[in-house]
Amino acid sequence: MTVSDVVRTYLKNKPYTMEALENGVVNFSALARVVQKELGIKNYQAIKAAIRRYAEHIDTVKGSIEARALGVLKENRIALLDGVHVIVSEEELGIENDAKVKMDEYYVYLTRKNVMQRLGKRAKESIVRSRDNCSALIIYSEEKLEGTSGVIAFLASLLAEQNINVIELISVYTETILVVMREDALRSYEILSRIVKS
Repeated sequence: MTVSDVVRTYLKNKPYTMEALENGVVNFSALARVVQKELGIKNYQAIKAAIRRYAEHIDTVKGSIEARALGVLKENRIALLDGVHVIVSEEELGIENDAKVKMDEYYVYLTRKNVMQRLGKRAKESIVRSRDNCSALIIYSEEKLEGTSGVIAFLASLLAEQNINVIELISVYTETILVVMREDALRSYEILSRIVKS
């Protein structure tokens, strides 16, 4: 591998450094010294040149990912579902739900909060995790969403940049569901609706 390849791989595995590079707020010399120390590469100038080239590359890539994502999301619909309860269970619960996903050995349910009260003892014992006071943002997209890379990452990063944590994310066919804590719901809706309805 060349120095450039090694540096590129290193940077791809450092999301916060990548974000700083994307935003143009990195001192290349300082970053080159950090990379040199961590990777033990002697050629400082080669590292610095690799960082500069990669920063130019990701600026172009970020712009194209954002443009593709916006192209898919424009004129879509978004809905906010409040009072969501997230349940992760080792067994199928057979409960009323707004969404259910089977992942390996777990079932993930998006339900209304009063559903928990009606569960029997055995069902409750199979629950691995339960989280109340959530809201779901549902984005209804066109079919081209599935074939366009970066759309879901773009949505999640928009919220992450505002310090909003996505608790669960489900994307199936033309619907994408992002579950957030209730206190972040309105802010999340405002952020995403500006993109979706622009």
